[in-house]
Order: sequence, then structure tokens, then C-alpha cells
Amino acid sequence: MTQVKTQQPDEVALQLIVGLGNPGPEYANTRHNCGFMVVDRLAQRWGIPLALEKRFQGSYGEGFALGGKRRLLKPETYMNRSGQSVRAVLDWYKLDPASVLVVYDDMDLPLGRLRLRGSGSAGGHNGMKSIIQHLGSEAFPRLRLGVGKPKGNQDVVGYVLGGFAPAEQAVLDQVLSAAVEAVECCLREGLMAAMNRFNPLDLSEPVAERDRQDPPAPLDPAKTAPKEG
Repeated sequence: MTQVKTQQPDEVALQLIVGLGNPGPEYANTRHNCGFMVVDRLAQRWGIPLALEKRFQGSYGEGFALGGKRRLLKPETYMNRSGQSVRAVLDWYKLDPASVLVVYDDMDLPLGRLRLRGSGSAGGHNGMKSIIQHLGSEAFPRLRLGVGKPKGNQDVVGYVLGGFAPAEQAVLDQVLSAAVEAVECCLREGLMAAMNRFNPLDLSEPVAERDRQDPPAPLDPAKTAPKEG
């Protein structure tokens, strides 16, 4: 078994931005695809086209932005095998795990909150479990985007594979914009400066209207289970 390192990484220049999610149009606007959404915005903002790269098992692009070379990755392996894709890029370019910033959804944070950290456990997130396993380390930075917890007896898988309610869309848009700014702050000023600026940020708004609306029907996990192989 690979031993996981838990030490805090030094400030290493970021070389790769990874957004986590599931491939396919049926997942495109779900809570579990917040990482994909951020990478898509970065690609558009920086003028870096993303294309399926078989050797990386993901959508990949690279180009120059903010004074340096930037690499973007969306693993196409389905969430629970994200580490295969990230490991492939690191091996090809001989990158340090500490130079990878992973962006993903987090149910432990409410919608409207972001959290940057330099290292840490997977916190129950299957995509992060896979990355930690394949890298053999927890010492890489990550940006978590809050999506909140399911209410009542709603199934967790159905919740993360479900879409955002109409009243949540405005907050989501602000969160995604802030996430892009947080990534750029990391690149310009370093992780610690970005943590100090964006971790206290609260973009949440009153959601009384949302509570009166029926949320979008979640995807049926039995019909959309990740494919094996």
C-alpha cells in the first residue's frame, strides 16, 4: 500500500489546475461538476482550448496566461478514478504534486463559501480519495466550493448528481467568478495570500425563496452509474 504523506507543502509554483467532475451532458450542470465549471471558465478567460487527450484520460489544454505557462485538466475517467488522469499528467511533465491545484465541490461548506488549503484529507470526496491514492500524498493545494448538504432524507448521491435550484443560480455564478479570481490570485501572489483573501468570503444570500421551490429532479444513480473500464 502506498504511504500517504501528510506534511504541509511549501509554496511551490502552480503548474496544473485540475477541475473535478463527471463527463457527459447529463452531468454538466450538477453540483458534483463545480470543478469542471471553474476550469471551463479559466480556459475561456485565458484563451486556452481544451481537447480530449487520450494519454491523460481527460480534457487538457495549455497556454500562456498571467505571465507564465498554464495547464488545465478535466479528468474524463468519472469522479472516482480522477487520480489516474492527474497521475498521467504529472508523470508526463515530471511535475511535483505540490504544484497541482485541485478544484472540487464540498458538501461540508454552504453554497456561497470557498475554502483554499495547502493540504489535507479527502474529506469523503471520492475524486480526492482517488487523487491522494494515485499521488501517494495529501500535500497538494485544493480549492473547495460549497454546495451544502441534502435536506431531510434526500440521498447524498442523488443530491450531488442533481442540479442547482433556480434561486441558487445567482449565488453559483458569483462563486464560480470568485473561484476564478482565487486561482489567479494563487498564481500571482501565492497560496497564502489567496487563502487570506478568499477563505473569509461569504457570497451566500437569503434562500427563503429557494425553500418554497421544488428543486430540479436529481439524476437517477441507477441509470447514470459511472461506467467501469
